[in-house]
Amino acid sequence: MANTQVLLREDIDNLGARGEIVKVRAGYARNYLLPRKLAVQATASNVKQIEQERAALMRKEATERGAAEAQATQMNSLRLDFERKVGEHGMLYGSVTSMDIQEALREKGYEFDRRRIHLAEAIKETGEFSVRVRLHREVNVDIPVVVTAEGGAAATEATATTGTDGATADASTDASTDASTEATGDAGE
Repeated sequence: MANTQVLLREDIDNLGARGEIVKVRAGYARNYLLPRKLAVQATASNVKQIEQERAALMRKEATERGAAEAQATQMNSLRLDFERKVGEHGMLYGSVTSMDIQEALREKGYEFDRRRIHLAEAIKETGEFSVRVRLHREVNVDIPVVVTAEGGAAATEATATTGTDGATADASTDASTDASTEATGDAGE
């Protein structure tokens, strides 16, 4: 079980912060950290070089945190709305995933890596939810996500009334069938 010491050049979740010396498995360092330039071998010369760069890293860290805090204040007023097909009891056909949230944020002008969106599990029912987006190691923002049935509140109310009154469901189905047959010209033929 060969371990090696590496000096992190970037923040890595569940491992350490930029500038720290950490012990990792040799294969993880060789196959992942080093080729992606996320870390360097913790030799005396590399440690000395990083110490010299530490002031620049601290300034960079401060500017990144400031930018993340500014973006967090912009995003505090943000709300994401999703319309999905819904079955009985408000359960979705499909789900709202972090990829859907990333796409909605992209449409609103915010570009994020999908892994920065912390969603414990996909949203599979209608309602209001809070999704945490990690902008920086120390800056998080909670975004309200509202999932409604297709057609908005009217569709939800229609589902509720048709579930209790079968005649309403039959009348609306007959009306839509009549309209579609007249539009195609197949009525009575």
